[in-house]
Amino acid sequence: MLLLFEFCKIYWKSLVTFIWPLMILPILVLNNSPAFRCIYVVLIMCVYWITECIPPPLTSLLPMVLFPLMGILSSDRVAANYMNDTNMMLIGSIVIAIAMEETKLHMRIALNIINVVGCSIKRLHIGLCLVTMFISMWIANTAATALMLPVVEGTLQALQLQGLISMWEIDEQLPSPSPKPAGTATAPTELSEDRRPSNITMCYYISIAYASLIGGTGCIIGSGANLAYKGLYETRFPHSPGVEFAKWMMLNLPLMLITILFSILWIQIWYLGLFRPYSKAAKDINLGADSESAAKEIISTQLNQLGPIRFEEIVVAFCFVLAVILWFFRRPGFIPGWPHLFTELKVGDAVVAIFILFLFILMPNFPDFIYLRSSDEAKRPTSNSPSIVSWKVIERKMHWGLLFVLGGGFAMAEGAKTSGMTKLIAESLKSFLENDKIIVMIVCCGMAVIITQFLSSNVACVTIVTPVVLDMSVVAGLHPMYLGMSVALASCYSFLLPVSTPPNALIAGPSRIKGIEMAKVGLGQLILTLAVLLIVYPFYAPLVWDMDILPDWVETDKEEKP
Repeated sequence: MLLLFEFCKIYWKSLVTFIWPLMILPILVLNNSPAFRCIYVVLIMCVYWITECIPPPLTSLLPMVLFPLMGILSSDRVAANYMNDTNMMLIGSIVIAIAMEETKLHMRIALNIINVVGCSIKRLHIGLCLVTMFISMWIANTAATALMLPVVEGTLQALQLQGLISMWEIDEQLPSPSPKPAGTATAPTELSEDRRPSNITMCYYISIAYASLIGGTGCIIGSGANLAYKGLYETRFPHSPGVEFAKWMMLNLPLMLITILFSILWIQIWYLGLFRPYSKAAKDINLGADSESAAKEIISTQLNQLGPIRFEEIVVAFCFVLAVILWFFRRPGFIPGWPHLFTELKVGDAVVAIFILFLFILMPNFPDFIYLRSSDEAKRPTSNSPSIVSWKVIERKMHWGLLFVLGGGFAMAEGAKTSGMTKLIAESLKSFLENDKIIVMIVCCGMAVIITQFLSSNVACVTIVTPVVLDMSVVAGLHPMYLGMSVALASCYSFLLPVSTPPNALIAGPSRIKGIEMAKVGLGQLILTLAVLLIVYPFYAPLVWDMDILPDWVETDKEEKP
């Protein structure tokens, strides 16, 4: 028995890979219709995604093999999902993130915002949250967290060197060192097993992970889950106006700001003793003007190290603003969008993303050509100036696996629609859908939250849940955006565990935060965030997207035969 246990422990991934498809084979024996064949493939993909018994990008390629062979979808229709408008938009948005990272523009923005907000312990916390939230609106939340980690680590270490805070606590059972007065320099101590992070350390690290998740909901390019939802929605309803950049921001920007406010308050109450002036946490950070002046000096030093703003940073900032303006005014709603000046054909968000990509590759990082006729020979260029971002850098830093994951989700959604799988599931839930739409939304969001915390990443969660929810909307006679977007947003709220989402995992290592500690603070964060969504969304969303009326294109796409 022990030998069998050891065998399963070592080879469990291979066992899941080969045994799971055999275990669910009776589905095809009982009913071999296209809908049930699709259910069989989807169940295989869901378990593979959740367990990661094979790499998720490889799981995402299964529809390319199984859908044509099982008579669900032709190979050309499956392949088209792996490089559609949404995936092209993802490529462009990742290149924007790469350009900001290569030029260190994100660091300049972050340090300046923190400098403006203030440098006390609480104000630094607010500044870190706002900066991470803002950066995460425009680049992937994992990348935003990774970019902010050095800022947090450097700030904490510098404050500790000044003797203003302690990053680590020693177990109470062990003798503790005598405390040093504020302003006394303290050498950084080596990490050992008996050390755990202090409240300030946990506060700062957890805050950037949570702020990145919240910030990612504010803009459609801020999270892979947003782009996955956009692709799934537009695949299911090809005659719809789609998920428009401007409307997404009009709806989710206020939600994001309200959520980040409650997040800052909650984390400061939990870790920094906000509204509890006599608590130990509040006394630990009450260091007077010394801490603020020391922190200000740290921020100023880091800004000085960046030097004056460079030409390449100005170009990246200009392209970034240009991209936002073009995305917003592609279809703003209150005026005709700029594409109408050129064509009557559909112009998607990917057009803007790839246009900006070309600008980054074609623009030099320094305009040395202006010195071509300079009297000073030392200033004359001797070689071509490199571009803002080279294609080699893009190749190295591009998240190719995420493109496959999104493409696999889109292929799965199209197969589910074509085979009638999602319609079958939605019809079976018809009695449940007779409840009030707010109750239906609460249950769907609750299901998404449970999946994203414990079972799957937010992208996989959106990919699994969204096709079913969209068909449930059609059966219930609801605007598909009402349930669809609320579930997509709920899927992004992965606050409970380090394994729930990559930003949590990224901060768990350097901060040494235990899972139980993150679960405690994350539960409060999750309750507050869901409360904001479930209270504000049902009343505000219909004002932006006109969700009280069932559009004609729902019936068109419902009746359309593949």
